[in-house]
Amino acid sequence: MPVHAPRIMVTGATGFLGRYAVEYLLARGYEVHAVTRTPPSHAAAGEAAIWHRADLLDPGSLDATIAAIKPTHLLHFAWAVVPGQSYTDPLNFAWVESSLRLIRKFRDVGGERSVFLGSCAEYSPPPNGLCDEDTTPLVLESASPGLPYGQCKAALGRMTMSFAAQAGLSHAWARVFFQFGPHEHPNRLVPYVIRTLLEGQETLCSAGTQVRSFMYGPDVGAACAALLLSPVAGSVNIGSDRPTTIAELLSKIGEKLGRQELIKLGARPLSPFDPPVLLPTTARLTQEVGWTP
Repeated sequence: MPVHAPRIMVTGATGFLGRYAVEYLLARGYEVHAVTRTPPSHAAAGEAAIWHRADLLDPGSLDATIAAIKPTHLLHFAWAVVPGQSYTDPLNFAWVESSLRLIRKFRDVGGERSVFLGSCAEYSPPPNGLCDEDTTPLVLESASPGLPYGQCKAALGRMTMSFAAQAGLSHAWARVFFQFGPHEHPNRLVPYVIRTLLEGQETLCSAGTQVRSFMYGPDVGAACAALLLSPVAGSVNIGSDRPTTIAELLSKIGEKLGRQELIKLGARPLSPFDPPVLLPTTARLTQEVGWTP
């Protein structure tokens, strides 16, 4: 740990990815202030964190929490992320407003380094499907209004980078790609498939031709924490460089559970918002941040 030890605030600390960032930071001896609406009531991984109950969509609660912690470092996971709702949820706009207030208040109390979470949904998928932080256009540049989630994340990324440059704040924007693992919402793809197969039900899926890359949830949380501890600024893709089709992924799950016959590819149409290929470049993460899964 450095002589000037960071005092780290993590929002969304009980969420799917936030919990793993907290574990990563605690394992390295950092002082972690974990912020959530519902702190854990029992001893568990992350119990060494200093827990704070707060509703960050409430300006008064946000201001009081920042004033109490006075963090030097901020890792912001909190957002509206319920599967099936998040892409069109009106709360996306509320989270843009709250997140802008968060970074301003963070700087006001002497904050030095922040990382906010973005998404691969910010990208306008290029013809080859490979998304590069510096060259791939964002949905903001499209003539189509698009879905609120991607638009809000992309707009917030632009605004926080502009604010950080003006305020002299070290800031990075983590564009997270696809993930899976323990504590994931049960309606997301991997847990949905596992649950329905274990229950002996048919798993109704699209053709599964979409090419994606998946990273284990604990690795995603750790990568975001590693980015916070680095000096790297700007947008950084958080994802795996190992492509796979959705059909291949589902086949592996079916094989593990011995129930491949229950996976019904093509039973659902492909979504018009689901690009055929969506993959990250990972050079910034592996070479500049120096982190690999």
